Amino acid sequence: MSWHDGAVTTVLNDSPFVRACRGLDVPHTPVWFMRQAGRSLPEYRKIREGIGMLDSCRRPDLVTEITLQPVRRHNVDAAILFSDIVVPIAAAGIDLDIVPGTGPVVAEPVRTPAGIERLRQITPDDVGFVAESVRLLVKELGGTPLIGFAGAPFTLASYLIEGGPSRTYLKTKAMMYGEPALWNALLSRLADITLTFLRTQIDAGVSAVQLFDSWAGALSEADYREHVLPHSSRVLAGLAGAGVPRIHFGVGTAVLLEAMGEAGADVVGVDWRTPLDRATKVIGPSKAVQGNLDPAVLFAGREVVEREARRVLEQGRAAPGHVFNLGHGVMPETDPDALTRLVAFVHETSAR
Repeated sequence: MSWHDGAVTTVLNDSPFVRACRGLDVPHTPVWFMRQAGRSLPEYRKIREGIGMLDSCRRPDLVTEITLQPVRRHNVDAAILFSDIVVPIAAAGIDLDIVPGTGPVVAEPVRTPAGIERLRQITPDDVGFVAESVRLLVKELGGTPLIGFAGAPFTLASYLIEGGPSRTYLKTKAMMYGEPALWNALLSRLADITLTFLRTQIDAGVSAVQLFDSWAGALSEADYREHVLPHSSRVLAGLAGAGVPRIHFGVGTAVLLEAMGEAGADVVGVDWRTPLDRATKVIGPSKAVQGNLDPAVLFAGREVVEREARRVLEQGRAAPGHVFNLGHGVMPETDPDALTRLVAFVHETSAR
């Protein structure tokens, strides 16, 4: 029997995580953490010693072990594939590196039609190592769902245009405002690449996918609706028949939540700045929500963590489904035991 058919699929579809994404009753609020497989874990730091980030993402054996580490340690309700949002654009022919302490750095920024032509459409074979990683993980995880992911067109475009991380997105916005034809050509190409990348993960067996538009919070609602929403919507619509929940997440997106709710995802991730009950009113009553404990709360002591987690759980009840998470990724300095205790607290407190 295929691992994506029959009894295994039934177990995964009936998991608290997938049920919450679909707005169904759950035995407890499911919880996982963005960046749960990462630098907060000593076992992760040890296994990554001397191995670059992109090289790590291309080794299915390493991806499998790193993805499993937080599942073993924290008892989270879902694993998320260890990878990076720039993996598909590297596969598309862009010369880039993930520099420790900096992030993705692009050798030749993409700011011209010729630059876009260098960004070729990928095939599943170009990211075959990702599909192999997913297949290995589905076998190892058994009844624990695996989340696949990709970067949204705007966030990927910002790295390509700026040449790396940015605080102002000046070059990105200059193209968006001043060269709309070039902008749409670039984001359309990135939407195609992202769709292929996510479909490859779904075909290999992931139970859900998350589209990270990490830096969309740099935009006004009007600019997001005109220049970004059509491309993100095309990605999410392209997965509508795939049979897995689609999660959409960005940081600093309070003014964009209504528009993000229209993009086509089943679940909208909310950062820590907006209470989940207020976010639900804006997003709409048909969407599940994910979030949204401030990652910094984990440094404040057990009593504070539990108080704030209880508040998030209470506010999350306003939505038809709630997946507990942080409002952004786990910080590297986080005590892993604090995460383990938080998972147990969420499970116990929310048990039906």
